Amino acid sequence: MSKWNVGVYLRLSNDDGDKDESNSITNQKYLIQDYLSNYKDIKIYNYYIDDGFTGTDFNRPGFKSLFKDIVNGQVNMIVVKDLSRLGRNYTEVGTFLEQTIPLYNLRFISINDHVDSYA
Repeated sequence: MSKWNVGVYLRLSNDDGDKDESNSITNQKYLIQDYLSNYKDIKIYNYYIDDGFTGTDFNRPGFKSLFKDIVNGQVNMIVVKDLSRLGRNYTEVGTFLEQTIPLYNLRFISINDHVDSYA
């Protein structure tokens, strides 16, 4: 049984074509899936995607959906490729990491930054 229900968060500021999903989003997804394949107690609950949205604030549909699932107890772990995918406003990102993560007892992993809040 999975201990961790993961919300995979993917973001890219500029859409790189007219396909359903940009190449960067697809690459982020593959990187995260590969990383998580090493863990047996992790299940991907959902992918939350903001393709073509700025990272300067958290007013993004994918992020809002992720946060709703956190509040409702559906997600207890977030994984991103790197912190810049979560956001570009370092004050908001810092507040999220230092206040929201502990408040909801979340595990947070940023793969390229070698961050794991439970490590």
